[in-house]
Amino acid sequence: MASHIVGYPLMSLKREFKFALESFWDGKSSAEDLQKVAADLRSSIWKQMADAGIKYIPSNTFSYYDQVLDTRAMLGAVPPRYSWSGSEIGFDIYFSMARGNAYAPAMEMTKLFDTNYHYIVPELGPDVNFSYASHKAVNEYKEAKAVCLFVSRSTPINKVFFSSSGGRAST
Repeated sequence: MASHIVGYPLMSLKREFKFALESFWDGKSSAEDLQKVAADLRSSIWKQMADAGIKYIPSNTFSYYDQVLDTRAMLGAVPPRYSWSGSEIGFDIYFSMARGNAYAPAMEMTKLFDTNYHYIVPELGPDVNFSYASHKAVNEYKEAKAVCLFVSRSTPINKVFFSSSGGRAST
């Protein structure tokens, strides 16, 4: 019987990613260092799934911060206060939306149902334009395909969840 899994816990066994992310935020490591830890973690997770007998391995379940924020980045839905140029969204804009910066506050977060998990609330409004601005989902699908024989489709946040969880755009 073929098996499938929708996602996998984001925290690594020894919290390697958490420490790598904090090191990056503190300016003690580079974006490349963070991306390497993340790629190694994703590869390890895909191999664990394959070793457990899961036939259809999902990709795009990993997030550097938040899967709703990942979807927002993929759609290029960046609030104007972050002065995004329209190019591919990198860590500077991505983490500014999540954590704020010297010029703009972070986006609002809210609890997912009654859990301790918080996610970025999408700010949807007339001043937010949509465009394909992040290749993360496609890149991670290709990564997973190189590691595993069978990879299911990418698993972005459901568009109904994304639009229904949206907050009002700040003015």
